[in-house]
Amino acid sequence: MSYRARIIPVLLIQQGALVKTEKFMKPRYVGDPINAIKIFNEKEVDEIVLLDIDASKKNQSINFNLIRDLASECFMPLAYGGGIKTLKDIEQLIKSGVEKVIINSTALENPSFIREASKQFASSTIVVSIDISQSMFGNYILYSASGKRVISSWKNHLEQMQDAGAGEILIQAVQRDGMMKGYDLKLIEEISRAVSIPVVACGGAGSFSDLRSVVSCGASAAAAGSMFVFSGKHKAVMISFPSFI
Repeated sequence: MSYRARIIPVLLIQQGALVKTEKFMKPRYVGDPINAIKIFNEKEVDEIVLLDIDASKKNQSINFNLIRDLASECFMPLAYGGGIKTLKDIEQLIKSGVEKVIINSTALENPSFIREASKQFASSTIVVSIDISQSMFGNYILYSASGKRVISSWKNHLEQMQDAGAGEILIQAVQRDGMMKGYDLKLIEEISRAVSIPVVACGGAGSFSDLRSVVSCGASAAAAGSMFVFSGKHKAVMISFPSFI
């Protein structure tokens, strides 16, 4: 890497517990999120992403008490996503200690919400997340956070989000999630060419070389989950982080 790219651990939360998924399915319990954050504090990570995987999918309310508890332990910038529907939600998250909010379903359902949010809270606070899968024919398909296929083009959606004032895009490659076999570099390269705002790549990291590769393809940051919580071929739970990056 020619510069120090951001490397971002992604923690998935389900009913207050830390879990990990494969291709957005089969959530596996891996521990207490507060303990994970304490370890990442010691590792001095750049920032951390916290995603509630049930909030939007099951139309649940945001667990502000949990977020306040996690934010109070977090020494690095914290980004949160899951169930964000209103400007009031964003305001309360910021008051709870969140620095960035990650919006997926609401951005698809109501694109003007991103414009309103970026005006009120600044673009640097607003991250739009998109979930992309690949068809059997190799075409990239946009999905909502609830797992529903979206008819609109992912390129059109990204351009619309950029124009609306999103400060950053988080790309989650559904078929790479939890597989630890490398990022979808072709996808990241296409997206990085399609927008001028920072792109955070997530889904597939299994080695330090994967982190380097995705940044060289245009990502501004490399995000990963399994790589930082599992160790060895049997995927024993062990929080880690590359100290040389």
